[in-house]
Amino acid sequence: MTLEIITSDALAPFRHGFFTRKGGASSGVFEGLNCGVGSSDQAEIVAINRARVADAMEVAITELASVHQIHSPDVLTVSQTPLPDDKPKADALVTATPGVSLSILTADCQPVLFADAQAQVIGAAHAGWKGARDGVLEATIDAMIALGATRENITAVIGPSISQRAYEVGPEFLEDFLMEDPDNSRFFAGGTGDRAQFDLPSYGLHKLRSAGVEAEWTRHCTYSDPERFFSYRRATHAGEADYGRLISTIRI
Repeated sequence: MTLEIITSDALAPFRHGFFTRKGGASSGVFEGLNCGVGSSDQAEIVAINRARVADAMEVAITELASVHQIHSPDVLTVSQTPLPDDKPKADALVTATPGVSLSILTADCQPVLFADAQAQVIGAAHAGWKGARDGVLEATIDAMIALGATRENITAVIGPSISQRAYEVGPEFLEDFLMEDPDNSRFFAGGTGDRAQFDLPSYGLHKLRSAGVEAEWTRHCTYSDPERFFSYRRATHAGEADYGRLISTIRI
């Protein structure tokens, strides 16, 4: 089966892709293109999947840069590859180095790819609710600017993420967001009982646009499309022991 790669004209002319689960070598709950090194999938199979992504991006596997994601606002500036075997802990990467492909993993959280075509600077961020709230998107923009990008020329695209209708949260979650900013109520709708539905992509778009960059969402819901996407929440609801990770990547 061939790979399925979602792209956006907004990131042209950079080679990039939000990869779906199609076209991979994994089986069982990981069936398809599981690129999660931290998953319990067979390491050699994950390596095959990642090699297929590198081939699609037309880079050596050593040029497919990734980090140990920890739901932080931390950004790694990549000036050379390969990165150390013990991957740096961060949730975003930026570079102005040709031939480097920045990659992040998600399974409901937002994968966000950034580009400044004029300055030839790119970025990639893993933005769940915590990372987005704590500033990973703004920090990625700042790190790109430090490499020569300009805010008005940066474009950001949010890839497949969990949508509001599938993302029910408890009252404490809602209260935390309202304490940060009462206007955050716009990102919540009524759920079952005392629960609410959180609109993660809209929150991400708000954060990006408030930071002064152009932004869009591909409008794909990871939870609602099991044929194409892995989903942590869907796997949890199904009582599965683990789940696959989607990869999103961009290169100069």
